[in-house]
Amino acid sequence: QLQLVESGGGLVQPGGSLRLSCAASGFALGYYAIGWFRQAPGKEREGVSCISRSGGTTNYADSVKGRFTISRDNANNTVTLQMNSLKPEDTAVYYCAAHFTTVQDMCSKSSRPYHYWGQGTQVTVSS
Repeated sequence: QLQLVESGGGLVQPGGSLRLSCAASGFALGYYAIGWFRQAPGKEREGVSCISRSGGTTNYADSVKGRFTISRDNANNTVTLQMNSLKPEDTAVYYCAAHFTTVQDMCSKSSRPYHYWGQGTQVTVSS
């Protein structure tokens, strides 16, 4: 069964850091582009970042550029989102998602192509 599981969320003070992980099981992550999305209460889901199959292409929402870094380890079937300089407005449930693609170096921050989704992990930034 194809499954994505996020971990690493929690409560952190403004300016702090968290490292989110997305672990895949039941399929080889290397055939998939991966996206991280978030949804805050009362707001629409937002594409935060994505990474291509090869890892050679990454994209970030303007709101997180320079603070978040996405990376992947295909050998270990994991994708990581390093979040630094966190702000209260980063508070949300964060989801990772995967979509199969034959294209090595493209990814999308739109949720449209993504077929598989994790259950989400809560990130709360508050003093």
